Amino acid sequence: MTPTPTGPAQHSGRRLRRWPALAVMLVVATVLSGCASAKDGYLIQGVNGDVTTDTRDLTNMWVYTWVAALAVGVLVWGLTLWCVIAYRKKADHPGLPVQLRYNVPIEILYTVVPVFMVTVLFFYTAKYEDQIYDVSKTPDVVINVVGKQWAWDFNYVNANVYDTGEHVKLDGTVGKKAEMPVLYMPVNKRVEFVLTARDVIHSFWVPAFLVKLDMFPSKVNRLQVTATQEGEFQGKCAELCGAYHSEMLFLVKVVSQAEYDQHMADLKAKGQTGFLDNTMSREQLMLPDREVFDKVTGGKAQ
Repeated sequence: MTPTPTGPAQHSGRRLRRWPALAVMLVVATVLSGCASAKDGYLIQGVNGDVTTDTRDLTNMWVYTWVAALAVGVLVWGLTLWCVIAYRKKADHPGLPVQLRYNVPIEILYTVVPVFMVTVLFFYTAKYEDQIYDVSKTPDVVINVVGKQWAWDFNYVNANVYDTGEHVKLDGTVGKKAEMPVLYMPVNKRVEFVLTARDVIHSFWVPAFLVKLDMFPSKVNRLQVTATQEGEFQGKCAELCGAYHSEMLFLVKVVSQAEYDQHMADLKAKGQTGFLDNTMSREQLMLPDREVFDKVTGGKAQ
């Protein structure tokens, strides 16, 4: 009977047989992690369509940055693997390459290439940041978006109407989308969002737009967006703002000008004219009876 081989050789063979399976699992995991529907409203949506006038430029920068990073990774992995194979320990070889104190060409390469890559990345980052946050153009529509714990209010400045919402209580049941505050904006119109907050720092984020901006209680930030396709997109707060931060959700509906005008008329018909006060404090919103507030705190409110 031929004895079954054991020892290092057998274990080495088992390790080699595992490599193809591990490689397949890695490829599958990578592919699946990049799969998402354009309707999900996440970053992949910008790849599947130009949602705004800026998403194509941002997507291209994102892709080319990863291509450059992958090229550097392949080079580093390749050199590492080559060193492992070429200088592996052998019976008649010490296993180390000739030791050099320095190598001028390689040191220049390792200095120039990273500086060049960082310079290019910095240039395009500054370019697109200036482009995205440019508010010098006259907007077609102005909407004051007010962040509050943990929901959103919308003052439609041009139409002199407002809409308000409450935070979405996520409990695992379906149908929560219908409870989200809805922000309307007309397609192919330059919309300026005037961003304010009532209590703590929030952040206005519509992932499909590939841009977000913080909202401060003591500061007004502005952001102009031109949506190029109609649709419904998920919005959320991107700044940890308290216990129910994850439930601070809203929807953005990009609609035709006629549908937008109709929504403004509907808000006016409901009596929601004028603007919600940006200076309302958390106590004013949650405790309309100030005597109750004074009784609980033990003193007069300032």
